[in-house]
Amino acid sequence: MSKITKEDVYKRIEEENVRFIRLQFTDLLGTIKNVEIPLGQLEKALNNEMMFDGSSIEGFVRIEESDMRLHPDLDTFVVFPWTSEKGKVARFICDIYNPDGTPFEGCPRYNLKRNLERMEKLGFTAFNIGTEPEFFLFKLDEMGEPSMELNDKGGYFDLAPTDLGENCRRDIVLELEEMGFEIEASHHEVAPGQHEIDFKYSDAIRHCDDIQTFKLVVKTIARKHGLHATFMPKPLFGVNGSGMHANMSLFKEGENVFFDENGEEQLSKTAYQFTAGVLKHAVNFTAVTNPTVNSYKRLVPGYEAPCYVAWSTQNRSPLVRVPTSRGLSTRIEVRSVDPAANPYMAMAVMLAAGLDGIENDLDVPTPVDRNIYAMNKKEREENGVLDLPATLYEALQKLVEDEVMREAMGEHLLNHFVESKEIEWDMFRTQVHPWEREQYLNGF
Repeated sequence: MSKITKEDVYKRIEEENVRFIRLQFTDLLGTIKNVEIPLGQLEKALNNEMMFDGSSIEGFVRIEESDMRLHPDLDTFVVFPWTSEKGKVARFICDIYNPDGTPFEGCPRYNLKRNLERMEKLGFTAFNIGTEPEFFLFKLDEMGEPSMELNDKGGYFDLAPTDLGENCRRDIVLELEEMGFEIEASHHEVAPGQHEIDFKYSDAIRHCDDIQTFKLVVKTIARKHGLHATFMPKPLFGVNGSGMHANMSLFKEGENVFFDENGEEQLSKTAYQFTAGVLKHAVNFTAVTNPTVNSYKRLVPGYEAPCYVAWSTQNRSPLVRVPTSRGLSTRIEVRSVDPAANPYMAMAVMLAAGLDGIENDLDVPTPVDRNIYAMNKKEREENGVLDLPATLYEALQKLVEDEVMREAMGEHLLNHFVESKEIEWDMFRTQVHPWEREQYLNGF
């Protein structure tokens, strides 16, 4: 049941002088799409009668079956604070339905709901997520296009005047808070021009909605400061890339089932099983959590991004870390995810991996508390540490081999995702890059 009613929506619209409504949804690749309607069409939208052409959207349907329905989620209603006082813009996030009223299997948001239903059948009532999406700020050129000039030369936790992105970050935080976000921290990240704003964890659907809203707000407010915000995983060589560490926990009737006061490390059997499932499928879900050619430029040793499959309660070099907080805050952190990922799809495959660990009572491997980056290949093999895929192509091959991942995505999403990403890889593979000309043009 929605917490927000139609009456609440109409009251807020009148109070805020809203004139336009955006009906937003997310495509296969994680891109926000929207249909904007004038206020006079709102009742039609709230009755789930708004149609759009799904054949024009990446990964949706063919041209001969193009009509799709938008079903607004009333609980996602929000007014954009930065829009005109003469007539503000509000939005709903929508699920996609077929014309016959059935959920569309190619809707990433619906697919996450489908995986949450599986979770509920196992007796859990919530899958809570907290993410840490990082981004870079580049200056816009005189044409308003992104340049490669960074906005600052600051480092981790620096402040003005070294961190010239501070004012932009502060404005982003203010806008997010006005939209209902609970911001926990805002700071400069390790690389020059790199930033992080952390917001409070929530249930899976809401948090994925929040990630999409967060990206939109960051990009919008950055442009007002003459900057371009990018969530590209590795825009610059030689510095850290941008990650989106995902903190996850399962709840049952308000209790965190990952916590056990009497368990080893105060972790429950369920927490260990879930972790074992994530580790088992980590190589195979990487194509979804790290979905671009560029993602694999981040997953290399030396820049804090994990490229090895292991876990620890102490060090930060493995893929999975268990932060020290306990009680309701007990969680596991998957550190490989990057902000180019479609959040609905990424959370669905990681949830499915964890649930597989619970259903099959998997044993978690021995934690690796050494710095994995300092190990050689033989030492990693002796400790059971696997390498993550080195390329998008390799990751796609692993994805399609994993039956649990195939089920988590469903046939429609899986087939369209793999097809799209194989095209992306082939375009990259056949392109001649500047590095190649620098290396070979004069020498051969």
